[in-house]
Amino acid sequence: MGWTYLLLAGVFEVGFTTFLKLSEGFTKLLPTTAFLIFSASSFWFLTKALNTIPLGTAYAVWTGIGAAGTACIGIFFFYESVTFWRIFFILLLITSIIGLKLVSNTH
Repeated sequence: MGWTYLLLAGVFEVGFTTFLKLSEGFTKLLPTTAFLIFSASSFWFLTKALNTIPLGTAYAVWTGIGAAGTACIGIFFFYESVTFWRIFFILLLITSIIGLKLVSNTH
């Protein structure tokens, strides 16, 4: 169950970073409210995941999901640049996240 919690924490992290951008410096109420809800949810799920997944692994996976997911949101919704190297390193990050899952010992 810890990995499910960690995946949800990462998804909510992607949400809170997206709403952080949409809040325009916390000047828009709806995106700011969504940012607060998504960030609280992300940290709650991360906390739940830490019951069974080691801290270093959980943090690396959580930030990796957030970084890769946020980069993809930037590309698809905010029209950020798409280059070979950017895609290469996003895929490398995703591969690293999968690798951490495969080699992690949970308790």
